[in-house]
Amino acid sequence: VQLQASGGGLVQAGESLKISCVASGRFESITDMGWYRRAPGKQRELVAEITSGGITQYADFVKGRFTISRDNAKNTVHLQMNYLKPEDTAVYYCNAQGDSDLGWFDSFGAGTLVTVSS
Repeated sequence: VQLQASGGGLVQAGESLKISCVASGRFESITDMGWYRRAPGKQRELVAEITSGGITQYADFVKGRFTISRDNAKNTVHLQMNYLKPEDTAVYYCNAQGDSDLGWFDSFGAGTLVTVSS
């Protein structure tokens, strides 16, 4: 499974940005999709995730500001980020979990950089 993220960039604090990720390759189904991030000098952390049925989960530090959505037909996941803060600066990684003919997969994409200036 290959995951290609797009939409990262440089914004000012308080602005919005939407990042997207599309999954491709050989797989039978994708159950969960989500976004993780790694800020400079920190470990990777979960930002948000969504099941194939649309159930969402958010990290406390983005609740009320970020919204995750998914298009199962297009194997895509989006993250709408509003009221961005400088501490949201990080590389954001797309994640997908599911079944393939080779068994269960839990894959990460290469990441997209989001930079929030103060």
